[in-house]
Amino acid sequence: MAIDKALYEAPQGLKALDENPAMQVDIGPDANTIVLEDGSVEIILAPEEGDEEATEGVVEGPFDENLAEVMSEGDLQKMASDLMELVEADLTSRKEWNDAYVKGLEVLGFKYEERTQPWDDACGVYSTVLAEAAIRFQAEAMSETFPAAGPVRTKILGKVTKEKEEAAERVREDMNYELTERMVEYRSEHERLLFSLGLAGSAFKKVYFDPGLGRQVSIYVPAEEVVVPYGASHINTAERVTHVMRKTKNDLEALQEAGFYVDADLGEPQAFFTDLEKKKAKEGGYTLQNDNRYTFYEIHVDYCMPGIDEEGELAKPYVVTIDKGTNKVLAVRRNWNPEADDKQKRNHFVHYVYIPGFGFYGLGLIHIIGGYARAGTSIIRQLVDAGTLSNLPGGLKSRGLRVKGDDTPIAPGEFRDVDVPSGSIKDNIMTLPYKEPSQVLAALLDRITEEGRRLGAISDMNISDMSAQAPVGTTLALLERTLKPMAAVQARVHFAMKQEFKLLKEIIADYAPEEYSYEPESGMSRARRDDYAMVDVIPVSDPNSSTMAQRVVQYQAVFQMAQSSPQIYDLPYLHRQMIEILGVKNADKIVPMSEDQKPRDPVSENMACLIGKPVKAFIYQDHDAHIATHSAFMQDPMIAQTIGQNPMAQQIMASLQAHIAEHLGFSYRKQIEERLGVPLPAPDEELPEEMEVQLARLVADAGKQLAQQHQQQAAQQQAQQQAQDPLFQLEQAKVKIQGAEVERKAKKDAVDAKIAQEKLMVEKAKASAQFSQEDKRLTSQDTQAKSRLKLDALKTLATPKNQPKPPGAPTNKE
Repeated sequence: MAIDKALYEAPQGLKALDENPAMQVDIGPDANTIVLEDGSVEIILAPEEGDEEATEGVVEGPFDENLAEVMSEGDLQKMASDLMELVEADLTSRKEWNDAYVKGLEVLGFKYEERTQPWDDACGVYSTVLAEAAIRFQAEAMSETFPAAGPVRTKILGKVTKEKEEAAERVREDMNYELTERMVEYRSEHERLLFSLGLAGSAFKKVYFDPGLGRQVSIYVPAEEVVVPYGASHINTAERVTHVMRKTKNDLEALQEAGFYVDADLGEPQAFFTDLEKKKAKEGGYTLQNDNRYTFYEIHVDYCMPGIDEEGELAKPYVVTIDKGTNKVLAVRRNWNPEADDKQKRNHFVHYVYIPGFGFYGLGLIHIIGGYARAGTSIIRQLVDAGTLSNLPGGLKSRGLRVKGDDTPIAPGEFRDVDVPSGSIKDNIMTLPYKEPSQVLAALLDRITEEGRRLGAISDMNISDMSAQAPVGTTLALLERTLKPMAAVQARVHFAMKQEFKLLKEIIADYAPEEYSYEPESGMSRARRDDYAMVDVIPVSDPNSSTMAQRVVQYQAVFQMAQSSPQIYDLPYLHRQMIEILGVKNADKIVPMSEDQKPRDPVSENMACLIGKPVKAFIYQDHDAHIATHSAFMQDPMIAQTIGQNPMAQQIMASLQAHIAEHLGFSYRKQIEERLGVPLPAPDEELPEEMEVQLARLVADAGKQLAQQHQQQAAQQQAQQQAQDPLFQLEQAKVKIQGAEVERKAKKDAVDAKIAQEKLMVEKAKASAQFSQEDKRLTSQDTQAKSRLKLDALKTLATPKNQPKPPGAPTNKE
């Protein structure tokens, strides 16, 4: 080990030791001496045999051990002093929030105040606006977050498969069973939390595994018992979280015997109570004088533990338990997951917030409408006292006036004897001029109460001002406007419950047995941890709508839209959701859906369609056989006649046809797979873009081939059917006769054409002969004419020129 030079001044009185001779120190032969630059000497002693751990300076042991057992007393005291000082600073930082909470509890009104001022038995009632708001919030939030069936529903992580859906259903049933049956305290703890949350603005749940009970627990912790630095933003990131716990002496001894706390003598319990605890005790009607319990601070803090962590190492999360009365450390335990490398602290607290405030703690109804409650209380008391004084007025009387009997008030119908010294009775008595209760104060009280109810989000809608024919959208808008603040609060409660259920789920998965404690309806009983790993648990409440009325109006709006286009809506699912919203049990039996159906034989499916029950085809069934059975059923004359007399005939036939179409689709899918030679992905499976494009092209080619094959088969089938049809055969005979007649006519026409052609040739020959003869005749006539002309010309030339021409002879001109 190394001995460093002192960091602080030496105590007084050590100078006298300088007069003595220097003391010789034997450091042993195995020690190393190192002279530092400032002249000091560092001596490194050799470790003794069997003291190897001392050289390391770090204590090693089991992860879950109580480190207070191995730490030195000096380290424990210093740590306790530092942490207690920090906790007191945290308490001081939230003083304003605490004071406002204390003042608000004064006007909560759960206890009647016996007043002596301004007189005995003066009015001691309180305004109910604060209590009404807290009670209504608790009732509404409880009905939303903890229905009779249980507060948990599940959400599947990743891809949705049938296996995960079954696991999610088993986890949902198991978690609801744990919260409603095994954790018998959970409902009452949750109710207490919601009431305190509405008033204080903050409330906490502490979730942990209780070895004594052998199960997980989730207890309610009031806001005043969880101390967090007021500047912290979130409980999971706060540097310190302190849980103020109360333990009886018997509880302490049991925990010490179990080894959870160190065996330390704490003496007799000392009572430490804050103003807030005293005020809550006064309002609750109980006293704190008999509360003989120890006050422990369980501090969840990041700390560099001396003797455990190496010097200079980053602070690690620990849980330190300190007794406030003696400042003794009872337990120090590591607060991280031993299997994790980052050593992040485990979160055991869940913070519920009503309305986020300026600091860590939220604002509740006390902070928001506490002033209205105080003002309303004052006005109510004034009005009641004014009415009391007006009905039973006091006054002055003559000293000599005496009433026989006593001075108790006179009852209705009672007459008493009086002694009057002089004059009449009215001359000896004068009543003070008390007024009736002020109408202005009464109106002001109504105004203050209404403003408080509105600000506390508990004001009622004025239904009388709304028209019965108003559209659902208008009603929904008014509801949303009225319920918007409360919807935000419900959303914060929903988020906090989600964090709480996650912690419970982790504990169940880590500590609970691997098997279910009962036989689940589906799956194996030993699959419990595997089921919890597949799903996430969330609250059954809906953060988008805070009340059932709001959800009913929303669904009514959807129903109105569905009436205009019913073909695009899943009406059975819509009706089932509406039934579940109304809180009616067995909605799956009231409105069965095709998704709930199991595989059936074709006859059972036909029977279901007849009575209007849904049916569903499954991908592995023999679709051709189902289609044949359903088609034969629809074509059966007796069935068709019976269905025709049914007023639901159209719906029955439509259901059968839709079911046949479903089988037809699966059959077509099977034929495409046979063409491709590989199975197709599951229906509705999300595919990568490239794979989807390639698959579409392959399916397109297979579809063309399948269509051609179907066309050929249809043509062949049609031909075979026609060949077997007598009418078709008769038509074929007629066609043959007509063909023969056409052929005969064709031959006759051919012969007639040949005869006509021969006649034409004869006529042509005759015409040719006649033409030849005429040509010869004309040629002969032309030759004769030419001969005569030549002869005449010769005669003319032979006649003398002077010889007179005979009479009638033509001239040259002619």
